[in-house]
Amino acid sequence: MLPFELQIGLRYTHAKRSNHFISFISIVSMVGIALGVMALIVVLSVMNGFQEELRTRILGVAAHLEISGPADRLTDWRDVLAQAKQNKSVVSGAPYVNTQGMLANGDSVRGAVIRGVAPELENQVADFAQHMKAGKLSDLKPGEFGIILGGELARVLNVYPGDKVVLLSPQGNITPAGVMPRVKQFTVTGIFEAGMFEYDSGLALIHLRDAQKLLRLGDDVSGVRLKLDELFRAPFVTRELSQSLNGQFYITDWTQSHANFFRAVAIEKRMMFLILLLIVAVAAFNIVSTLVMAVTDKQSDIAILRTLGARPGSIMAIFMVQGAFIGVFGTLLGVTSGVLLAFNLETVVPIIERMAGMDLFPADVYYINELPSRLVWGDVGVIAGISLLISLVATLYPSWAASRINPAEALRYE
Repeated sequence: MLPFELQIGLRYTHAKRSNHFISFISIVSMVGIALGVMALIVVLSVMNGFQEELRTRILGVAAHLEISGPADRLTDWRDVLAQAKQNKSVVSGAPYVNTQGMLANGDSVRGAVIRGVAPELENQVADFAQHMKAGKLSDLKPGEFGIILGGELARVLNVYPGDKVVLLSPQGNITPAGVMPRVKQFTVTGIFEAGMFEYDSGLALIHLRDAQKLLRLGDDVSGVRLKLDELFRAPFVTRELSQSLNGQFYITDWTQSHANFFRAVAIEKRMMFLILLLIVAVAAFNIVSTLVMAVTDKQSDIAILRTLGARPGSIMAIFMVQGAFIGVFGTLLGVTSGVLLAFNLETVVPIIERMAGMDLFPADVYYINELPSRLVWGDVGVIAGISLLISLVATLYPSWAASRINPAEALRYE
């Protein structure tokens, strides 16, 4: 059998009241908590989706970890790669050559990062294959001086596969007229779109051998790129390799080279959480109002219970049950609706776009054609827990005030 405090508290939540305004405020409190919890779950799911989408697009072009040599020149890279692969977290690796240059086509000139890659190894550390819009990475052949451009870079230069572009390298040739930039003509063999403006507008790929020949590196490279079995272990693997590799190297991972992107998303996620939590807090203050009016309305009932032997703690528990019911029901409603909405955003957003008559996320601006959503059950648990805690705290003062009512004073005018 349920304790009488619980029975009376639950009875107060659904019994007909002479003051219907109290019932109205209770409903408003439930709806407010539900809306706050739902908004928190949906917004954090969207933020998680954006974070994952951003990470996927960056790591589709960048590597999990890079090892480079002093002055951006690494000798005996095969030995370095072999040492790095001894780490159990390293899955594969590939050499690369990095330089900067100017690409020109007629009057169109654009600066870009020129990356020399080995096509047969590059696909093991990056996902260029899925980003190719024209051609493929294997079209880069040593000695043929082919080049693959980012989509935005190709658009600015107004070139298509088969067209020629001129690369001006800052590593110059010494001539009687002075130092002249090194110039080489390349044939566009492919175009990629990673969905990141930084790469699509400023990255070009050439074959590793052509890059070595252009920069006169011989068999040297700029460094090696590594892929890990778990991308979130990158900082730990960086520390392990810095201790195990023999020689002087610069080791950077994706969390360092793109720290600003992920730091900005993380800060925005925290701020959105705090801002939307205020909705739950405001709804919880309505619980205070509800219970204060309920205590005033039930003073004679409280006095009778006290004269029958109920302890102050029991009176306090009765009204805490009433307030907790509002918080629990509102939280459950919010969690249910929030989870359902987070799982069905790809269906809901198009409906909103049709009703509004506008495209909320145009692909030419955001590089995405749908709102990404990734529900993390840990976030749901934290949101539900905080909502319940705020609701419980809101019941303390009115319940304490009810337990302090003097039966004689309450019954004086009855």
